[in-house]
Amino acid sequence: MSQDVDVAVVGAGPVGLLTALGLAKAGASVTVIEAEPRINDSPRAAVYFPTTLKILDRLGLLPDVLEVAFLSKSFCFHLLATREVARILDTFPPGSPYPYNAHFGQHVLAQLVLKHFSALPGADMRWSNRLVALAQDADGAVLAVETPNGRDEIRARWVVGTDGARSTVRGLLNLPFEGHTWPERFVATNVRYPFERFGYEPANMLADAVNWAVTARLGKEDLWRVTYAEDAELPEAGTGNRIAERYKVLLPDLTVPYEVVQYSPYRVHERCAPTFRVGRALLAGDAAHACNPCGGMGLTSGVIDAAALGDALGAVVAGRAPESVLDFYATERRRVFLEVCSPVATDFKRRMSEKDPARQRADFEEFRRDANLPERKSLMTALSKLVEGQPMPV
Repeated sequence: MSQDVDVAVVGAGPVGLLTALGLAKAGASVTVIEAEPRINDSPRAAVYFPTTLKILDRLGLLPDVLEVAFLSKSFCFHLLATREVARILDTFPPGSPYPYNAHFGQHVLAQLVLKHFSALPGADMRWSNRLVALAQDADGAVLAVETPNGRDEIRARWVVGTDGARSTVRGLLNLPFEGHTWPERFVATNVRYPFERFGYEPANMLADAVNWAVTARLGKEDLWRVTYAEDAELPEAGTGNRIAERYKVLLPDLTVPYEVVQYSPYRVHERCAPTFRVGRALLAGDAAHACNPCGGMGLTSGVIDAAALGDALGAVVAGRAPESVLDFYATERRRVFLEVCSPVATDFKRRMSEKDPARQRADFEEFRRDANLPERKSLMTALSKLVEGQPMPV
């Protein structure tokens, strides 16, 4: 059996690594196990709001982020059928400490966090370690893992599952994943194409009953993310062959060459576990809750989970707080997802894919009318507070 650790984190995505970094900074010994041999670099989340940036700053990551990120303040709502646009040119109230959104791939974030985590004492990263069993007692848990050298066991005082929507930890805890899966398959593509030449802002929502999409700048290099949906009944193996057909509709000028650099098809869920704590095991990020990525609520809520759990569990491990703060974490973060994040993501998706022409027009006119009102900036600040939820009582 491997040496005992304070916390075993299962899953080396951004949420898992941020949780591990926060705990290690609080003085806990942390082992991260990941079934894959390296960080997953498939296209996923790409835009980070001030709520997230505040957490990254607190963890000492912001200087690294500013080295790689493209910073933006504007947003554009397109009606694909008519090519009409409505713009927000500055989404931030005066005096904002982080008056920008940061654009870069979530795998880049994971790499930055891993660099900081690995430099701390008590930090242990184990690739190609697949969790296969989990047993708990009053003092901790034993994790059985399959490694390239055979089976091993890790004894930990606490376990955190951050291993995605198909979470092994959640399954081993016998927790259902309540909710629904959207009928569409989402396709995230990375493409080189001069969108800005055609009046695109760094972040764009293209509304259409069929060919809706999100288009956003990726990092400082000349690369863009275009995410759209297709019928999930189509064979996933042919996804790459269908990109060109969809681009005929989505790109503003097909006489301008483009280069698809990478793509990733995936199913999208609106689901939540009935509890985020079972004994010595806790859930965070997509392992606890999953929503469609429209509006950026998925990774945003996961990063806030990581910060909250780092505070709460870090205090418990250090003996500065009772275990009851973990119940507060589990209850509060679940409430925020169900009451705020999932409804916001669902409404954002509706506005993008609205099939009623009258309602689609009303959505667009509302956005155009209210785009740069001072009150809108105040509402965005209020929404950020709702997404953050109550601070951990530590």
